[in-house]
Amino acid sequence: MAMIRSRVAARRHTPFRLLYSVRAPGAIFYREELQALPKEDSSLIVDYTYTRTVPKDWPRLPGRIDKDLIMSATWPANVVATCYVCGPTGFVESVSDLLGAAGNGRENIKTERFGPTGERK
Repeated sequence: MAMIRSRVAARRHTPFRLLYSVRAPGAIFYREELQALPKEDSSLIVDYTYTRTVPKDWPRLPGRIDKDLIMSATWPANVVATCYVCGPTGFVESVSDLLGAAGNGRENIKTERFGPTGERK
């Protein structure tokens, strides 16, 4: 969200696509903001994929990001876009591999992992 907000603040209109993977529609962070921004800026595209529960009449079954979704919801590799992947390590590795398999160069895939820190008791 920080990248989108920085882009808006700088009044940039460089094409930007967000593929947001979330468990269910009710779990979307920044929902209102993400719905409003593409209406104000047509160069910002937000796509969702749901892993557990989908909205009524959603065109795709619930599931994880896969090759077909990467091919339909991200820029084609010939655009040479910078791809950012953020999430838990397993998710980041899986999506990065899919982006690479779709022809995106590893040098254009930037990752940020998050998850539990510290010792579990």
